[in-house]
Amino acid sequence: MASPFLDYVREFMVSRRYAKRTVETYLYWIRFYILFHNKRHPNQLSDADVEQFLSYLSNQRTVAIKTQATALNALSFLYRYIILRPLSLNLNFNKARVAKKLPVVLTRVEVQQLLALIEPKYKLLAQMMYGSGLRLMEAVRLRVQDIDFDYLSVLVWQGKGNKNRRVTLAPELIPALKLQIEHVKQYFQTDLHNPSYAGVWLPFALARKYLAAPKEIGWHYLFPSSLLSLDPESKLIHRHHLDETTVRRAIKVAARLAKISKNVTCHTLRHSFRNYIHVVSPAGQPAAVQIHSR
Repeated sequence: MASPFLDYVREFMVSRRYAKRTVETYLYWIRFYILFHNKRHPNQLSDADVEQFLSYLSNQRTVAIKTQATALNALSFLYRYIILRPLSLNLNFNKARVAKKLPVVLTRVEVQQLLALIEPKYKLLAQMMYGSGLRLMEAVRLRVQDIDFDYLSVLVWQGKGNKNRRVTLAPELIPALKLQIEHVKQYFQTDLHNPSYAGVWLPFALARKYLAAPKEIGWHYLFPSSLLSLDPESKLIHRHHLDETTVRRAIKVAARLAKISKNVTCHTLRHSFRNYIHVVSPAGQPAAVQIHSR
């Protein structure tokens, strides 16, 4: 649905450095809300219309609790920052009741079968998700300097909830990781000879603080894309990380080839790691510790 209003919402969020995933999620729910009310402008709608929409999600769409909460967050943002008429704190709507699904967990044998059949370019990334309990986006966003070989750990910056943490690194992955870093260095040397190359993308605050960082090897992505890309906002040429969609597809294909009947996703590897840690770790030993922000 082409809409100048939605374009404005997008530009507003992008200009205020909202995460790309947050922008797309909020736009989805705002668009859905507008269509639900027969394309009426949100400025013409009231708290009662928001309540009706949220109740519809619960009653007719039977969405999960978290999904309804995300829709509410999107509409709260819309009315607070775009319409400039914040929603009431006492909205009255039917709360979603769909219970959270139990996570799918693979056995160690199933993990071995999956990793044996995954496309080689994605194998190490999948091993990192399983061996360190990383979420997909945490894995693809890893930088070279986030691998701490001395302390056998991985630094995860701004994970879920914008939290930073240090997680364990499986010693078995050290040789493959060192080869991967050499692979990154080859890209790095080639890119430096490209006069259009602006360096690796950095979050805005870090880019201002560390002016030379975009062209330092430590800041480059551990799992880089094979192609350079144009940043739509800055119009600069960067080498981004692997597209997470291709990783999801590779996991699905490998699970099918391995004849694993479970619904396997990237997050399944994280759940499988956490289940394994729960079984083998001494009681009270955490799998991760908090670290200070950069």
